[in-house]
Amino acid sequence: MGIKKTSKILLIGCGKMGCALLSGWLDQSMEGSNICVIEPQKSNLATFTGQGVSLYDSLDDIGLQYEPDFVIFAVKPQIMDKVVPSYKRFAGKSTFISIAAGKTINFFEQKLGKHNAIIRAMPNTPAAIKRGITVACGNSKVEKPIQLACLALLASVGEVRWLNDEKLIDAVTAISGSGPAYVFLLAETMVKAGIEAGLNHQTARDLTIHTIAGSGALLKGSSEHISILRENVTSPGGTTEAALSVLMGERGMQKLISKAIKKAIERSKALDS
Repeated sequence: MGIKKTSKILLIGCGKMGCALLSGWLDQSMEGSNICVIEPQKSNLATFTGQGVSLYDSLDDIGLQYEPDFVIFAVKPQIMDKVVPSYKRFAGKSTFISIAAGKTINFFEQKLGKHNAIIRAMPNTPAAIKRGITVACGNSKVEKPIQLACLALLASVGEVRWLNDEKLIDAVTAISGSGPAYVFLLAETMVKAGIEAGLNHQTARDLTIHTIAGSGALLKGSSEHISILRENVTSPGGTTEAALSVLMGERGMQKLISKAIKKAIERSKALDS
């Protein structure tokens, strides 16, 4: 799955996720001259101008003859109502992609027209180091070639998956979208416990980071069931079994994580409504 290097892209918003995508496209040899970015705050974008990317303060600064293949909304959900309607000038000409949480395909159809190809995507923060995973879905106007082109663009920052049911985006948001925060909380907790046990901060941090990163790499590279990997670390009567008796207890990690994800799904649904 490769990016079509001649595609014309209009990126609206270039915060952390927008910059990650832009960097990914350029790293895959997409022509910078085919990319336009609308971002009033340009303090972190100087490097991209040297690669031929055109930067604008607003849509008004772009000539009326300009017609992008993809219009990608990477602004905060709170300002979508104000931002999106201006881009109706590209209706029937461009594919619209949103990476904003809480804004449904129906929202964009109402603002831009139901006859447009509209794609909703949910990336996560490891996209910043091109190790993310993004899940996308689209309306009935998204034909296979458009779907594949969209996935290629999103694959510049990591793995990609396609959903045929938009309702599942809430579960995706709760697991992969919010998931990095769960891992970071686990890391925080492990570091704190290490310090309480007598380790200095740097040692506790190093042990935690390398353990989580290494375990993730082992998990990704293994064909074993996840429970088998856990059991392989757990010797009968050993230290791991003692720890897991707490984590897998009645009020342990399994119940808490399940409850947390359900809560996140509920919140995602509320944002969508």
